[in-house]
Amino acid sequence: MWSCGVFATYVHDLNPVALPIYGGLALRWYGLAYLMGFVAGFLLLRNLAQRGLWVLKPEKVGDFIAACALFGVFLGGRLGYIFFYSLPRDGWETLVRDPLLVFRVWEGGMASHGGILGLAIFTWFYAKKHHVSWAGLADGLCVVGPLGLFFGRAANFINGELYGRVANGVPWAVKFPQSLIHESDETQAMVWQACARLDPTIVDATSLDVLVVAARNNPKLSEILGEFISPRHPSQVYEGLLEGLFLFAILWTVRNCFPKAPEGLLTGLFFALYAVFRIIGEHFREPDAAMVGFLTKGQFFSAFMFIFAAAFFGHAWKVSHRVAP
Repeated sequence: MWSCGVFATYVHDLNPVALPIYGGLALRWYGLAYLMGFVAGFLLLRNLAQRGLWVLKPEKVGDFIAACALFGVFLGGRLGYIFFYSLPRDGWETLVRDPLLVFRVWEGGMASHGGILGLAIFTWFYAKKHHVSWAGLADGLCVVGPLGLFFGRAANFINGELYGRVANGVPWAVKFPQSLIHESDETQAMVWQACARLDPTIVDATSLDVLVVAARNNPKLSEILGEFISPRHPSQVYEGLLEGLFLFAILWTVRNCFPKAPEGLLTGLFFALYAVFRIIGEHFREPDAAMVGFLTKGQFFSAFMFIFAAAFFGHAWKVSHRVAP
């Protein structure tokens, strides 16, 4: 067990590779996180379907989840990252020069807002094709979706990415090696010089990733990094608990305690609560894109989710007040 005092000095050194395979191929925790999210979603949605708490039949759940994974989460999440973050930061010429960038998801870059939007669009088309209620279909997906968000945030922490803001004096703060880019030029130069004296193989390295990998395998290098980089909020953990486990607990409880809740209510709750939790979590997270006024991009996009929440709440209200002639 880490004591508070010890954990505050912890330099993040977790390996994003879960299992090396062959010739540079590897099974990464990020990929496993998505897999666990889809498996959990499949099992829980099938359970809801078997109990008559969802609009699809149990035998259709597997095909639905597989299609959601491909057309909603992966396609929507990746395109969301490209259009919301990558292009505004790097410009269109980056995509024109390297169109395959869109498909290289293993290099990182998935936007949760893009994944949610992708799922919304996909489920609309699916509902039309299979003649089921879009709001009812979305209700089930929104109940289990937060678990996928939780696994994704856990993978973000393991990868040492999307870390938080500087948190001096916070007992559970973590020092993320990748956050060296936010230190002063003078500090960065001192770190490179100190690390190069200890490990001459990184003298000619120009990428921070090289230093991060070397420090992960060399406790001495990790110790040097810890002397210079600032402790930060483990914002991935905050967001995983809020947007993931806590949101799932709320929606799962509502679904089971109110089996006759009008269609659209759970989807409205998801959009509203996710927006609230994301806005709170972003307060502790180091902005990874240009600010939109005084808001981070995550907070800016989350604000629009209240509009979707209001629309689904309105639909639920109409359904609950619909009186047969």
